[in-house]
Amino acid sequence: MIGVLVVDDDFMVSRIHRGFVEQVPGFRVVGTAHTGQEAIDAAATLAPDLILLDLYLPDMFGLDVVVRLRAAGHDCDVMVITAAKEADAVRSAVRHGVVNYLLKPFGVDDLRQRLEQYARRRTGLGEVRVRDQADVDRALARAAAPTAGLPKGLSPETARLVEQALRSAAETLSAAECADRIGISRVSARRYLEHLRDSGRAEVRLRYAVPGRPEHRYRWVSG
Repeated sequence: MIGVLVVDDDFMVSRIHRGFVEQVPGFRVVGTAHTGQEAIDAAATLAPDLILLDLYLPDMFGLDVVVRLRAAGHDCDVMVITAAKEADAVRSAVRHGVVNYLLKPFGVDDLRQRLEQYARRRTGLGEVRVRDQADVDRALARAAAPTAGLPKGLSPETARLVEQALRSAAETLSAAECADRIGISRVSARRYLEHLRDSGRAEVRLRYAVPGRPEHRYRWVSG
């Protein structure tokens, strides 16, 4: 069982998220916290495998919790669950090594998909046997699967930002919206989104809401 610590300043929201987690086989909630300090203290006593972390906490910013957890030697994984849509927040979360970034509000299926993906990656890395450099390379490729096989000219770092933006979109995302969210050009965003579509991890829909060329809308489909 994967132990989860739910961190949210809203008691009702944390109760709902706890209920969502408990509907996913293989996961159990080991505790809840409502401030950054409570989260740090709970991590020390409960030793969760995964923290579902809100960014807007009353005593500190959520990513500061991650910094203090790492400084204290806690190696638990962190999944951000927040209403923060700012590009800087997404970029900073990626730099801090979060395993996913989910925007509120969301449904149980949205969270289930991300928890199941996390469980698959965790199991895959746990089963790795390192005998030589090839084993190391395979393990790293598995952990970084979303950016594997990138076309020439696309960077893994930006690919991860685009993926996080698409995953966290409430429904669909256009290239222009993606570009604004993570701070790149619309043309660049379109290239990364098309790569995700070509690799089967996203699908594209056409919106004919306005006269002229239809707008391409992308949606994440791969777990």
